[in-house]
Amino acid sequence: MESIINLISEHREMLYFVILSVFVGIEVIGGVPTVLHTPLMSGANAIHGVVIVGAIYVMLNIDPSNVFALVLGFLAVLLGTLNVVGGFVVTDRMLEMFKKK
Repeated sequence: MESIINLISEHREMLYFVILSVFVGIEVIGGVPTVLHTPLMSGANAIHGVVIVGAIYVMLNIDPSNVFALVLGFLAVLLGTLNVVGGFVVTDRMLEMFKKK
C-alpha cells in the first residue's frame, strides 16, 4: 500500500493531467449535437492518429523501469487505436447509407 501511495505522490502532476483531460473530454463531447457527432468523429480520427504517434514516441524515450509511465503510454496507444478504428467503422457505415443500390 505504501508503494502505491509513493507512486501516486511521485506522479501527481501526470495523474492530475489525465483526470482533467477526462473531464474536459466528457464536457466537450457531451456538448456536441447528435447531427454533428459522426462528422466530428471522422475528424477526430486524424487527431487520434497524432495521439498514437506521440504516445509511441514518448514510450520509446522513457526509462524502462518507469512502469507507471509505460502503462499510461500503453493505455494511450490502445485507447487511441480503438478510437481511430471505431471512427473509421462508423464513417464507413455512414458512407454506405449514401451509396445507390
